[in-house]
Amino acid sequence: MTVKDEAVLEQIDLGGNSISILRNRHPREPLSPGEPETLAGLFLRAESEFSRPDALSYKKDGVWHSVSTEEMMLRIRRIALGLASLGIEKGDRVAILSANCPEWTMTDAGCQMSGVIDVPIYTTLTPPSVKYILNDSGARVFFLQDRDSYERFAEVLNDCPALEHVVCFHETLAQDGKYITLVDLEKLGTETGEKDPELLPSRSQAISPDDIATLIYTSGTTGEPKGVMLTHRNLISNVIDAGADFSFSNRDVPLSVLPLSHVFERTGMYLYLFNGMGVYFAESIEKVADNLREVRPTIFVGVPRIFEKVYAKARLKASQDGNLKGKIFNWAIEVGKDYARCIEANAAVPFGLSLKYKVADALVFSKLREFFGGRLRFCITGGAALSESINYIFKGANILIMQGYGLTETSPVITTNTPRFSRVGSVGKPIRNMKARIAADGEIEAAGPGIMIGYYNKPEATKDTFTADGWFKTGDIGQFDAEGFLKITDRKKELFKTSGGKYIAPALIEQMIKGSQYVNQVVLVGNERKFAAALIVPNFEPLEVYAKRNNMNLKTPADFCKNPEIVKLLEGEVRELTTDLANYEKVKRIALLENELTVDGGELTPTLKVKRRVVDEKFRYIIEEFYED
Repeated sequence: MTVKDEAVLEQIDLGGNSISILRNRHPREPLSPGEPETLAGLFLRAESEFSRPDALSYKKDGVWHSVSTEEMMLRIRRIALGLASLGIEKGDRVAILSANCPEWTMTDAGCQMSGVIDVPIYTTLTPPSVKYILNDSGARVFFLQDRDSYERFAEVLNDCPALEHVVCFHETLAQDGKYITLVDLEKLGTETGEKDPELLPSRSQAISPDDIATLIYTSGTTGEPKGVMLTHRNLISNVIDAGADFSFSNRDVPLSVLPLSHVFERTGMYLYLFNGMGVYFAESIEKVADNLREVRPTIFVGVPRIFEKVYAKARLKASQDGNLKGKIFNWAIEVGKDYARCIEANAAVPFGLSLKYKVADALVFSKLREFFGGRLRFCITGGAALSESINYIFKGANILIMQGYGLTETSPVITTNTPRFSRVGSVGKPIRNMKARIAADGEIEAAGPGIMIGYYNKPEATKDTFTADGWFKTGDIGQFDAEGFLKITDRKKELFKTSGGKYIAPALIEQMIKGSQYVNQVVLVGNERKFAAALIVPNFEPLEVYAKRNNMNLKTPADFCKNPEIVKLLEGEVRELTTDLANYEKVKRIALLENELTVDGGELTPTLKVKRRVVDEKFRYIIEEFYED
């Protein structure tokens, strides 16, 4: 790899393993006084400046419980020292697989306080995938949530030679020294700290901003997962720079919903603690609606799918309450979108529209705000594209959604909309200290202190993902508008070409089609074929309402998917929503699928991205039928 002086390949020793890293030389503005340089410093700052009785809150047996800053830091130190008592040294790897909970955050912090590299693992991964990550990372300790988690993965643990200890957050697993509880680990930490009070402070002080903090394995849509090496500098810079224009304070109340194994939620947690907030952990995805009403957050971070489902449920409820209420709801939504477009364009709102909006707000939008607890300042979203329609709907309801863009490899934020500068349909402008540019082929490239130092054990992959002058190649296609807002059009690897030689960007068209209330999921197909076609998972609840009104005796998902009238209805929806596309981009045929595409089914990654190769193979028999004529 030939590079200019912006980036330099180096070899470093990590636990006896020599690995290639890329030292990014793109500078960062000097830190302000009091800003931490490492994650250990971030936690110490939270302790000294924002001590509070409710640093971390969780719900158990129907009651909310809180962990104070003092207790949180005490347990973090015990966990860090407990790892030391097991012989875990700086640079060693430990893995964490658990749903979001205070123990997840405290274990992560314990690693960061002692220079240990943690490896978060999605709870949805299969045992073979978990075994691959444990072995590739060389994890010596594996933290698990409970006995059920252990029993699910027990079969592969004996095939992980580097693994020495399994620690369970909540339950006893076995009676030997390899299997212990977190309580046991903390007891060991207490004993170690009493024997050597200077051990942890010296370990924390020895951490360099350029030390690796975490190893996060990508979802692997196009091959085996790659371990992304992120340093303390990567993560700290992203926390500080991405949050610079959001006016966060210790009065804000966040609800943690996305998995902490995802870098988006992980850096969100660091940002909350950096600003002294008290964090609430949602019980589960199924309980989010209840938790929103109870916690009444001022900040909500979620993927676009959450907002799509909230709107779909609100629309369904209105239609179920009667034809009149359904019509009022639809009228209010259109009024809200018109109002939002005026605000977006900085144009005066016509008097008549203003009056309509007041009525729409009282009848519909006030209830939508109450769903989120009634005191949201804004929502933040990323990880996938948010459709313009959904963005305008929520903007019309005075629920501001700040869409950003980034990857695991960029810690993660490259660009974001902010309360001050935002544009619907874009992913915002580059955050402070981050640079982005568009290559000749349309690919977005990024540089800055948040860019990873490489893929673990994969020097060739590391070389391939950087340009000659040290810019990271994102794999996404995009463009900047005249004011510097970035718009993503598709994944470079997901563009496909028809047999007529025309390139199609599937994600953009899929977003259009998902504007239908009757569409739950959609995947475009047609690579090297005569035309584009679509596999659609219907949204069955509104279809049931439609069927009832039209006296159609349809009961099961199979009934709906095979019914010619339902297929014709969905064809009409697709046609209407894609009228502005060029003829070669338009969907010529569709097929309805009975079951959702899921992580467990193998069609989605843990971050809910479509594995197109898996879908193509799994539904090949349907796809072939599209082109038989």
